[in-house]
Amino acid sequence: MSERDTGSGRDLQNFQRPQDIQNAQPTGGVNGMDFELLAASLRADANDLSVWLPALGAKLAGALPGRVRLYRDGIFGNGAVNGMTIDLDVWRLELHLKHGRPLASRTHVVRGIALKTEELPLDAWIDALGQALAELASTSAREQAAIRSLLT
Repeated sequence: MSERDTGSGRDLQNFQRPQDIQNAQPTGGVNGMDFELLAASLRADANDLSVWLPALGAKLAGALPGRVRLYRDGIFGNGAVNGMTIDLDVWRLELHLKHGRPLASRTHVVRGIALKTEELPLDAWIDALGQALAELASTSAREQAAIRSLLT
């Protein structure tokens, strides 16, 4: 993981371990949801993608049913999770593993029409997912509670 400044004076390097994430205090963000904290939580176990992707997919699908679609290997789709699509209002985020390497993209969607799709490095995709989740949390208390469950 590269060390970088996120502009808030807090380095995401400080949030590598799950206990660091759980003990961190939110600093505000969108409606009290700190997207950097969300992104750090999502990034916490991304070292082994074959384990992290199914775990993240299951966690997101459980917290946001109807917004997450998981893709599986195997003849009948009963194999391991190898990709996901997450629909978060104006953003559709996709992540797939191809030959063990992540292929991540973000699509700007307006009224069901994809306006722009861009490929992203995994780190930028995680940041985009954290930002989109924080924005979604500001839409309702139910969404906020569901997204807060991702931090535990």
